[in-house]
Amino acid sequence: MNADYVIVGAGSAGCAMAYRLSEAGKKVLVIEHGGTDAGPFIQMPGALSYPMNMPLYDWGYKSQPEPHLGGRELVCPRGKVIGGSSSINGMVYVRGHAGDYNHWAESGAAGWSYADVLPYFKRMETWNDRGHGGDPDWRGKDGPLHVTRGPRDNPLHDAFVKAGAQAGYPVTSDYNGEQQEGFGPMEMTVYKGRRWSAANAYLKPALKRDNCDLIRAFARKVVIEDGRAVGVEIERGGKVEVIRANAEVILAASSLNSPKMLMLSGIGPAKHLAEHGIDVVADRPGVGQNLQDHLEFYFQFACKQPITLFKYWNLVGKGLVGAQWLFTKTGLGASNQFESAAFIRSDKGVDYPDIQYHFLPIAVRYDGQAAAEGHGFQAHVGPMRSPSRGEVTLASADPKDAPNILFNYMSTEQDWIDFRKCVRLTREIFAQDAMKPFLKHEIQPGEHLQTDDEIDGFLREHVESAYHPCGTCKMGAAEDPMAVVDPECRVIGVDGLRVADSSIFPRITNGNLNGPSIMTGEKASDHILGRRLPSSNAEPWFNPNWREAQR
Repeated sequence: MNADYVIVGAGSAGCAMAYRLSEAGKKVLVIEHGGTDAGPFIQMPGALSYPMNMPLYDWGYKSQPEPHLGGRELVCPRGKVIGGSSSINGMVYVRGHAGDYNHWAESGAAGWSYADVLPYFKRMETWNDRGHGGDPDWRGKDGPLHVTRGPRDNPLHDAFVKAGAQAGYPVTSDYNGEQQEGFGPMEMTVYKGRRWSAANAYLKPALKRDNCDLIRAFARKVVIEDGRAVGVEIERGGKVEVIRANAEVILAASSLNSPKMLMLSGIGPAKHLAEHGIDVVADRPGVGQNLQDHLEFYFQFACKQPITLFKYWNLVGKGLVGAQWLFTKTGLGASNQFESAAFIRSDKGVDYPDIQYHFLPIAVRYDGQAAAEGHGFQAHVGPMRSPSRGEVTLASADPKDAPNILFNYMSTEQDWIDFRKCVRLTREIFAQDAMKPFLKHEIQPGEHLQTDDEIDGFLREHVESAYHPCGTCKMGAAEDPMAVVDPECRVIGVDGLRVADSSIFPRITNGNLNGPSIMTGEKASDHILGRRLPSSNAEPWFNPNWREAQR
């Protein structure tokens, strides 16, 4: 069995590449270990807490005990299903800030500045703002990925944005447009009431073409002959076989599985590979290093009025919401409920936002447990650019073993400083007049926690991953010893092999990573095909007073 291009992983980037490469007439084969995304648990946006907690759809990875969080092991869901993590995520759509991509380019990823990536964000989108106002000149009109906004008809959404304005922050009509900084509506990858994953947007249309196929199999390693990747060793039905690539092998297996596969294939830190008896094909010390994530916690508040989604948080309510969605694809089930957002700067001298808020009109945990207080609301908050770096390493030379994942969260003093700012700035926002008709009291962290030590103690126990791992196969200049791929996404030191997924991000972007991951697949496709969209000359907004003022 062979193809021009063999893509490992039908996730956010892999699906986009399957679509673009097959559109260009190339023969493409996608290898995916997970199965179908059919059924309401994945397709219904309002059911988002289910798939990420289901072994059927999730790799089930956990971090090693985190030394700065009291030895807690944090869950790290990754999609094991067509669409990858775009089939189990919260569907929040954030491009990232222009400053993120300019930093990529400055750090060695030439050709990945904001001017270079903006045309790909526009190519991939079909944007519908539901008449809420927005930035049509900055948005895509006819791409495969539908981006929409929720109805925002709960009064708490308006109160949250007004409170931000009263606290002195900007309001933005479109954080994915010219101006990210400020409070405003949140966007989601939902279309006609359904989760619009990379599988729905890209893979299913691609598979309708004669030159694109998907096989369900477990990818064990890349087969390399004389310094060139020639195929992928897979296991299916108890048999090990090799799928051959006539042109190139492309890894898009996630920031956890792509470095694992490279190391199993002999590409990685030579000493680490030798410990596991793996022959070194290319000594790349950066493979598995530079692991980053967003960490967050939720501020929960009790609500004075019975207007929150808690009234549906029972069997009858969930049944009614589910039935309405099944038959009409409308109602509460058709939204992820993250319908308002904010991006703010933590201090003067910070040139673009480094704190993100997701606002939700119910107080509930990711595992679906509602707050004991009943009616409430919450804001997820966390810093965007932690200086902490972790690593993904091999547990053994057996491809079936999960990798060792250590995020090394909160390992610098700056992390703690940034999180304390999140606590204090959030309390100030929710103390504004706009929230007074609704806010009864603070459930979590709780008003009694005021000193640095008290706040730190709360954080150590309650911070959670926002599930945005990235950075483990860093893109950079070919002469950078820690770079794994060059700016064309080619693995340095091996021919015929590329990596294109969130593992190549030099530094984590602002906000949720699904949009940037799909963009990476879109742009990598053009690098593979030897073409490029012309750069944009649009000028994104930076707060003119950033040097002097925090807001």
